Amino acid sequence: MGYKLVCIECGKEHSEESYTCECGGLLEVRFEDVDIDFELNGKSLSVWKYRCLLPVKIEPVTLKEGGTPLYLCNNICRDVELYVKHEGANPSGSFKDRGMTVGVTKALELGKKAVACASTGNTSASMAMYSAKAGLKAYVLLPAGKVALGKVAQALMHGAKVIAIKGNFDRALELVREVCERMGFYLLNSVNPFRLEGQKTIAFEIVDEIGVPDYVLLPVGNAGNISAIWKGFKELKMFGLIDELPKMIGVQAEGANPIYRAVREGKDEIEPVKNPETVATAIRIGNPVNARKALRAIYESKGTAVQVSDEEILEAQKELAKTEGIGVEPASASSLAGFKKLLNEGYIDRGDVVVCITTGHLLKDPEIVLKICGSPIEVPADFNEIVKVL
Repeated sequence: MGYKLVCIECGKEHSEESYTCECGGLLEVRFEDVDIDFELNGKSLSVWKYRCLLPVKIEPVTLKEGGTPLYLCNNICRDVELYVKHEGANPSGSFKDRGMTVGVTKALELGKKAVACASTGNTSASMAMYSAKAGLKAYVLLPAGKVALGKVAQALMHGAKVIAIKGNFDRALELVREVCERMGFYLLNSVNPFRLEGQKTIAFEIVDEIGVPDYVLLPVGNAGNISAIWKGFKELKMFGLIDELPKMIGVQAEGANPIYRAVREGKDEIEPVKNPETVATAIRIGNPVNARKALRAIYESKGTAVQVSDEEILEAQKELAKTEGIGVEPASASSLAGFKKLLNEGYIDRGDVVVCITTGHLLKDPEIVLKICGSPIEVPADFNEIVKVL
């Protein structure tokens, strides 16, 4: 298998245990001389169907991730061929499993005994599951009181040591990077280029099922996923499997929108949001570590970024559940909210093929559901009382 780990800024090659370059640039896995051994035939979808384009040499640590449903959502919109790729159907309930199966496998390959991450929830849940499967110790830093309880419960149940800090996610990431450096743990946040390699298989599966769409919309928090998916599409084109590329659209909450601001102003660098706030906890990140990669994905693809309010996010969450039967956490629904805004503005045209990525399952954040939908109606155990509320 031919690949190398390269800085996206200066081009310097690095060892597989590196995360960033001395120049401060992010690292990226680049493939060359690969014998493609899979067919884009819509069959047997999974992360490891595309193993020839995944940078590991040992047998994978897998929980049968990937192969998530791609729903045609014509109840929501008939003017556009709208699909939802529901990543909440992965084993831990989020897209993070695609990256974690590769990242944890790489940790074993490198001889690591422990892994660690900072998290807004989904990363910790996924890392705990895969490290349990691999027999690795797992350590999590998360912002106290800022992570949905469903996600914390997953990390705890699967054996991770969870440490809540009095600070936001960005501070937790700074600290966990220091912990990994000093303690020899393997860092599994999205600054890890091998983890992003698993996430690019979302692009592979989309093409495998429906070909290349016109637009791909997805929530943007730490910004690794949009860059990973774009990389996946580019690799398919590089190896002659597709001829066209989609436009990538990053969707952010108004209270955590550094990528949106940078795109609106045509900048290559973000200005961090110091105190990000949004109901969409999974994207409540003010200083995304993969901002440079995300901006490159948006600009290279001739896409854009859009911001949506918490009200728009929650309305999209309810609409997706009530009209299409797809239950997602708030951050996931931001992609649909962004789609509706761009459609109303005329950015997306009638007849376009659009894929919205929903990144996490509804049950990741049940507290929000009860706040916006209310509690069950209580009545005496009597037929006539039940009829009154029907």
